[in-house]
Amino acid sequence: MMSIKQLTMVVTLLSMLMSVGAWSATKEEIDTDVEAARAEFYEKSLPGKALAEKASGMLVFPKVIKAGLGIGGEYGEGALLVNGKPVEYYSTAGASVGLQFGAQQKSQVILFMNEDVLKQFRESKGWEAGVDGSIAVAEIGAGGEISSDTVKQPIIGFIFSNKGFMANLTLEGSKMTKIVR
Repeated sequence: MMSIKQLTMVVTLLSMLMSVGAWSATKEEIDTDVEAARAEFYEKSLPGKALAEKASGMLVFPKVIKAGLGIGGEYGEGALLVNGKPVEYYSTAGASVGLQFGAQQKSQVILFMNEDVLKQFRESKGWEAGVDGSIAVAEIGAGGEISSDTVKQPIIGFIFSNKGFMANLTLEGSKMTKIVR
């Protein structure tokens, strides 16, 4: 059972997180942040950059804020890039219950490695990771390489620029929804 203090903290964290949607970024702000995140991604992962150059589409969420204390949530806005240009804008949101504590800001890049998975994503009314498509989260090895099993997957995700502390890093359960900008 949660104490009043814990419940107050959870409500405060969640209300701050949910109000992020009220501060929706403009198209220009999203484009600027997406470019900065893409540059950082390319700098941090040469194998990721090579995969991105082969991908049919690249979904970039430059600032995803996640917070939780038993109950958690996350929210961010980004753009789908095709041939290096933004073609659509999306939000990502998720909620979770379980052993979690903290807050963080992270960047996410999701690569759609073929036209079929990209088309399925773009035609969806709300795409949920792990339900509508499984995302292989890339882990960079000691030599900077990505697992050979991961590079064969149709959808590959990267999480980077973690600022803050959060014990739970995953893309599963995140829902991506097209937004108008």
